[in-house]
Amino acid sequence: MDKLKQTIPKWFDGTIYDKGRIVENRITGETFELNNIELSIYDLILGCHYIGDHRGWDNELTLLVQKGLDWFRKNNPKAYIVLLD
Repeated sequence: MDKLKQTIPKWFDGTIYDKGRIVENRITGETFELNNIELSIYDLILGCHYIGDHRGWDNELTLLVQKGLDWFRKNNPKAYIVLLD
């Protein structure tokens, strides 16, 4: 899908960054450039993981992560494979 045609999903109520950036997979070291929407959703996923791992997982966190992963699979499958798979 053309990154320029991406839209902010209705379920996302966080901050949308003004700019994207290159992100590194902390395990593999591979990098991928994300646009502002992708970076915002990526950070939401990582933030949910941090909270879940340190304070405990609940249904809301689990659902947000799943929605974020599903969004990436549809909107940028290459970034999903490099960063989140």
